Amino acid sequence: MDNIIQVTVIDRENQEHLLDAPTDMAMNMMEVCKSYELPVEGTCGGMALCASCHVYVLSEHELPEPSEDEENMLDQAFFVKDNSRLGCQIKISEAIDGLVVKLAPVGVE
Repeated sequence: MDNIIQVTVIDRENQEHLLDAPTDMAMNMMEVCKSYELPVEGTCGGMALCASCHVYVLSEHELPEPSEDEENMLDQAFFVKDNSRLGCQIKISEAIDGLVVKLAPVGVE
């Protein structure tokens, strides 16, 4: 189908979810996860202000460098790794077809 890519999201119970994501609706990974009712809060509405959509990028996709706002938020998040990103800052595009991410743990565990 045109304008649709597939991404894989691994939830916090290690279940894989293969999701169709539209490239023509200016969506981001947080919004796609929420549309499939995966446990991603997106409390700030995608403004890189809360880290409730923190994910680990597991595939080798070339993503744009994190913005200063995203880096600042990740500096305050729990369980940050080298492959941490905010889902709200990963724009849905043809370039990320096949992307694999894992939802980061929430809060202090």
